[in-house]
Amino acid sequence: MLTAKQLELLRFIDARLKATGVSPSFEEMKQALGLKSKSGVHRLVEALEERRFLRRLANRARALEVLRLPGEPVPPPAPVVDLAVARARAARSAAGPVAIPFAGRIAAGLPIEAVEDVETIEVPPALLGAGEHFALQVVGDSMVEAGILDGDFALIRRTEEARAGDIVVALIDGEEATLKYFHREKGMIRLDPANSAYAPQFFLPSRVRIQGKLAGLLRRY
Repeated sequence: MLTAKQLELLRFIDARLKATGVSPSFEEMKQALGLKSKSGVHRLVEALEERRFLRRLANRARALEVLRLPGEPVPPPAPVVDLAVARARAARSAAGPVAIPFAGRIAAGLPIEAVEDVETIEVPPALLGAGEHFALQVVGDSMVEAGILDGDFALIRRTEEARAGDIVVALIDGEEATLKYFHREKGMIRLDPANSAYAPQFFLPSRVRIQGKLAGLLRRY
């Protein structure tokens, strides 16, 4: 709930923006509200910012934006951008292709073969996040409802941990690898397809080793 002065200032700024497209100066706000100093205006503006009625626009003088008036819904928060992450992504985008191990085929139906690094494949760096990656070519149609098609190249981030709902490369009995949704159910590992024509597969945890999680896809046309 706004104080009388906060509401008066918000309405004054909103009216000025609608009339001229330019927010009033702090001196104009001080005079309009009958305040003795600009410090009082600053406190009111900060309070309106904290309650997400106002927003200051970066790198512009006298730049205020009215986000909402009383009774209107609170706007969603602006996304927080990690500067280090943004710089790393920009550097990867500017770089050339990255060679990652191509480990052969992996089933999107029944397991076919184990993951073994045999050659490399060049991948745009923007498709890769942090960590170590390898690529597998998908064979089968059991993940089509997840947008993973026969012949696609699955880009996998190496990890031995998975959460429910992750798409993982699961190594069965140390020799057969498959690409499926990962779940735990009643002491068992459940590997779910993304195709209603296929049934989930259940394994004892001792039979399953997670080798990575899906990070991206490459498709040839």
